[in-house]
Amino acid sequence: MNDIFWMNRAIEAAREAENVGEVPIGACLIDENGEILAVAGNRTIPFSAPTAPAEILVLREAAAKIGNYRLLNSTIYTTIEPCAMCAGALVNARVKRLVYGAKDERFGAVETHFRICDSEKLNHRIEIEAGILAEDCRILMQNFFRRRRKHAR
Repeated sequence: MNDIFWMNRAIEAAREAENVGEVPIGACLIDENGEILAVAGNRTIPFSAPTAPAEILVLREAAAKIGNYRLLNSTIYTTIEPCAMCAGALVNARVKRLVYGAKDERFGAVETHFRICDSEKLNHRIEIEAGILAEDCRILMQNFFRRRRKHAR
């Protein structure tokens, strides 16, 4: 399996989130053997929960599955650059590698604004790979917000 395969799985989860009226962000987490631990799309709106973005949901599910909050040697794939909350959770979970699609110019906390995932000030640093299927991820978000603005008029 490769990064494009797993990013496509995250994109599927983003589309599933969009189908329930959610912002289309998806994530998928695999272990060191390439086995899938969890897949989720954003659920902040349907769950009325600010702590239900895709990244947090996959961390929770994977931790429960293996019985440990430390997700050592795992890789997370997410369609959009994680926000500060999600980036911090990835560090706390000791995720080894983050692969994301499109940058988030407003809220991105991995590279765009804060560099949380590889900060020398924290006790864990995550390997970062950005731009995998970035155009597909970016278009998914742009189309969602374009439709939302059109319906708001």
